Amino acid sequence: MRTDQFLSHHGVTRNPFAEEDAQTDQVFKSRCVEVRHPAWDKVYGSPNDPATSLVFGEKGAGKTAMRLQIVEAIDRHNQSAKPEDRVFVVEYDDFNPLLDRFADRLPSRKGRDAEHVLEEWKLWDHMDGVLSIAVTDLVDRLLDKTKLDRRAAKKLDPAQRRDLMLLAACYDDSTAEPQSVRWRKLARVVGYPSWRASGWFQIGALGTAVIFGTIGWFKAWEWLQTPWPYVAVAAAWVPWISKWLSRRTRAWKIANNVRVLRRDRGALTGSLMRVRARDLENQPLPDKRRTDDRYELFGKLQGVLGSLGYGGVMVLVDRVDEPHLLGGKVEAIRDFVWSMLDNKFLRQPGVGFKLLLPAEVLEHLNREGRDFHQRARLDKQNVIPSLDWTAEALSDLSNARLAACTEADAKPATLRELIDPAVSDTRLAEALRSLRTPRHLFKFLFRLISTHCNQHPDSDPVWKVDQQTFEAVLAVYSREQASVDRGLAAS
Repeated sequence: MRTDQFLSHHGVTRNPFAEEDAQTDQVFKSRCVEVRHPAWDKVYGSPNDPATSLVFGEKGAGKTAMRLQIVEAIDRHNQSAKPEDRVFVVEYDDFNPLLDRFADRLPSRKGRDAEHVLEEWKLWDHMDGVLSIAVTDLVDRLLDKTKLDRRAAKKLDPAQRRDLMLLAACYDDSTAEPQSVRWRKLARVVGYPSWRASGWFQIGALGTAVIFGTIGWFKAWEWLQTPWPYVAVAAAWVPWISKWLSRRTRAWKIANNVRVLRRDRGALTGSLMRVRARDLENQPLPDKRRTDDRYELFGKLQGVLGSLGYGGVMVLVDRVDEPHLLGGKVEAIRDFVWSMLDNKFLRQPGVGFKLLLPAEVLEHLNREGRDFHQRARLDKQNVIPSLDWTAEALSDLSNARLAACTEADAKPATLRELIDPAVSDTRLAEALRSLRTPRHLFKFLFRLISTHCNQHPDSDPVWKVDQQTFEAVLAVYSREQASVDRGLAAS
């Protein structure tokens, strides 16, 4: 008996339990994105005033699904909201490139050791990572005519244009085009007068032309045998050379201190050369290893976004247990995340952080001392200690997925209709409760349906899963999961 034959009998066109990861789950993305965890309201909050939330959930509890739901909800909010009430979303969830680049900057002995790498990782490295993702996304939108109204970019005041160009020079991490090409394109889009920064170059070129033009006009070729023309040419270029050395030094400092990115010093020097001297005076740049400059840069980014129609910023932190350098070790994940748990960082005005963290690190959080909790001020961060799923919530989730895969003109099937009445409602609820998370639920139901179909031929189909099969599959799955949990605990 085929699985699709069994499901088709109940009006279901595809197996709704085949996928386990929300990122690749087309049933979830296209049809079940509105099926939310009971803690949704506390996590999501109000997009008009983004707030920080810390969510702890075990693997498969739906953290990534919740992140995708937040992105979808913000998209809908932005479509209907006033321009000044839109929210800019930063998905801070791909840490492998950042950690790899960071490790490459360390001495070879430290770069190979995850413990040493994480000892060096600081809050400002997280801030650089968030700024890089946000600025790269913003520049992409400004350069793509279909994603952002370019007329809004022309409304930026001169200070905001300067801020955007400096942010792009330091943090634009796109590989679609050379950094220098993107920077010049962005300058044209926002109307930044980079040509005004070429005064010393023009003076040097003009001085050179005048000196050698004078020699040619008077045909005084013998002057070329003396050092004075060359001294005069060098003097004409001294201001430009001085400016280049200053910008080169600044570029070297930025490239050295933004450790999560690989900044091309030549391209960065070229971009800074196109910035007027007065636009660099007293401006914060990430040329030191400290948070002060980064907080100011966050504020400048918010100012630019505000003029472009984004009243708030939401930073979604997810998949912190997936970077290969951390190896899934709870202590490594803790060390990587802990620097972010800073009240000043998490409570920036107009910025809401949604930290979707593994449940295992909650135990370490509870062990921390007074100084840590004073710095983190978790009492202000909307902490959800567990993404628990009740039997009723898991039942509703499975029914929603079945309904999403049911033929348009058919009555939606339910989980109860797929299982023999000999399995009582109470027993079914107990079984769902023992599965705990949506991932375990989907794995179990997929195996249950497959096992049932393998036990019956096409010529003699049975359209409900019998009690014996239900109990046997549940027992085997529970033992396997208990063994996996013990292995994870031991590691």
